[in-house]
Amino acid sequence: MDTLFAPWRMEYVLSPKADSCIFCLSESTAHDQSQLVLVRGKLCFVIMNRYPYANGHLMVAPYRHVSDLTELNEAEAAELTTWLQHAVRILREAVRPDGFNIGLNLGDVAGAGIQDHLHMHIVPRWHGDTSFITVCSQTRVVPEHLATTFAKLAPLFRVPPSPSNPA
Repeated sequence: MDTLFAPWRMEYVLSPKADSCIFCLSESTAHDQSQLVLVRGKLCFVIMNRYPYANGHLMVAPYRHVSDLTELNEAEAAELTTWLQHAVRILREAVRPDGFNIGLNLGDVAGAGIQDHLHMHIVPRWHGDTSFITVCSQTRVVPEHLATTFAKLAPLFRVPPSPSNPA
């Protein structure tokens, strides 16, 4: 088995965590841009990851504060999937990745940084997006500023998924 060391993650792992849940949004949309919220649906929303593994790293979460996939009701699960599909289509158009890592971490031992509020990750991937600099220099290269990526993606989320524009 090969091992990939990622020592830069320790700073995040050991850093103090906010007392409030970043996925429990206020009803006001006034701070959506500064909180990197791209779109709010009826039951779920799409938010950019403030500490991305790659450019365009998004997360989809339900508004309801649940910690396990089995706690979602049928409507929440359906909308979560709809936003995942829509986000993949938007990322394909906007950042043109070669593939994606999509998933969730349930529980602390599974790698959940925020384990009390379910959220799914969508990480665009490109051939060669990890290289020697990550391992040797303890540096992750994200080639675009978060504000630039937000400005690129936000208008694309203004057209919600629908039968004529499926997710």
